[in-house]
Amino acid sequence: MNTNLKMNSERKNHWETVYETKNPDQVSWTQDIPKTSLDFINSFGLKKTARIIDVGGGDSKLVDYLLDAGFENITVLDISAKSLEKAQNRLGEKAHKVNWIVSDITEFEPKTTFDVWHDRATFHFLTTPDQIKKYMTTARNSVNGFITIGTFSQHGPKKCSGLEIKQYSEDALTLELKNGFDKIECVTEDHKTPFNTTQNFLFCSFKRQSN
Repeated sequence: MNTNLKMNSERKNHWETVYETKNPDQVSWTQDIPKTSLDFINSFGLKKTARIIDVGGGDSKLVDYLLDAGFENITVLDISAKSLEKAQNRLGEKAHKVNWIVSDITEFEPKTTFDVWHDRATFHFLTTPDQIKKYMTTARNSVNGFITIGTFSQHGPKKCSGLEIKQYSEDALTLELKNGFDKIECVTEDHKTPFNTTQNFLFCSFKRQSN
């Protein structure tokens, strides 16, 4: 097994174990209301038929709110099958309205294009140039509208779930997306975890550059 495949396999095993063994109140990223993500998505002036993908969505409640808002073309992608299973069980019959994809984002080959690519706290787990390049290549090839990415800021943690992450400043994140996307807005926010610690996030939105 080559190095990349080995890393991807280890990453998948890590996240399957996390979702097998922990409830939402036992993981730091849980949000009852993903307000910042929703604010960005709502700011794009989308039709309800817009194609939205939540990258690394896991069992996040973002999909619940998007469904309640009437969005009809939602995809949730995660490396962990167990995380998506949890989300499907929570949604019940509504889960049939969503396209669920189990994939490592660095191996994802979209069959369609997306109007919105949303990522809260997946991108910062990609710590090698090769991983970041693969992610950005996929995004550039498949997004024809908007991207919103949330990562730990330079004032945030240096690890999450026991794994190393890559912190970002506004300039650094903008630089990664400059070839293909124009920055719209960046904000920082303190996320309060279920165990009363604080994580400082950077959220930025970008618009596809016109040819």
